[in-house]
Amino acid sequence: MSAEILAGARNSQQVAESQGWSVPGVPVLVAGVVLTLAGAWVLAGSVPSSSPGTGRDALIAIGVVLLLAAALAFRGLTSVVAGQARVVQLFGRYRGTVREPGLHWINLFALRRPVSTRIRNLETSMAKVNDLDGNPIEIAAVVVWQVQDTAQALYAVDNFAKFVAIQAETAVRHIASSYPYTAGEGVLSLRENADEITQRLSEEIAARVRSAGVTIIESRLTRLSYAPEIAQAMLRQQQANAVVGARTRIVEGAVGMVRLALNRLQEEGVVELDEERKAAMVSNLLVVLCSEQATQQVVNTGSLYQ
Repeated sequence: MSAEILAGARNSQQVAESQGWSVPGVPVLVAGVVLTLAGAWVLAGSVPSSSPGTGRDALIAIGVVLLLAAALAFRGLTSVVAGQARVVQLFGRYRGTVREPGLHWINLFALRRPVSTRIRNLETSMAKVNDLDGNPIEIAAVVVWQVQDTAQALYAVDNFAKFVAIQAETAVRHIASSYPYTAGEGVLSLRENADEITQRLSEEIAARVRSAGVTIIESRLTRLSYAPEIAQAMLRQQQANAVVGARTRIVEGAVGMVRLALNRLQEEGVVELDEERKAAMVSNLLVVLCSEQATQQVVNTGSLYQ
């Protein structure tokens, strides 16, 4: 982990999510409706037809106060839907987070910033990177993430969604340059060890975005291939390796079959062959077994030595 990530993780500990203060909003809503109706009734009782004086002014004042109280009650009402939280900020200071779905009444002077806590998908753009062997490859990944700490998401970074996107792409590039595209046995490679590579990718992305209060659920490589400029050459190399491997396997099997045939002939005493005849038989069998095309049968009507 880089020094910048460690520093960001330490600074993020200064702001952590806490439970925000709120009261059930339904009773406040009912009270606001009652205050509105009461204020309207009081103002209706002070119509111009009534005699002017102190009593009328008092009724008007009471009606205005009741309507003002109703407005303040309505002003503090805040709805929280499932999968979304409200971060409460009062006079520039963090005052907690309200996560419980429903209608709440929160300090009417506070700023209530919505933050989505739903699971999100992020697909990185296709990046062209050199792998550990220096071969240019094209790689992309999909990252499944979720906001875990709403306070860190809003106050530790400038834009947490953009931060996650940039850090995910950086981690993909770093992982791609840390391993070869393909390698021999016992060496981790991007193509042969997809599960191990994606696990390490998830761990690196999680470490990079932890300071933003984000947790990584899963990450997977969606594209992995050689760059177009070397794709044909690498394809020919892979084909050549496949042909060599196949021919090696065929030769190993043919040698085993020839050895078995010679041993069985010797054990059962079917025919006795000198070293020269054995060499000729081995040569013929290997030609038949290793040939890519069907061989033509030739019947020897003479002796073995003609």
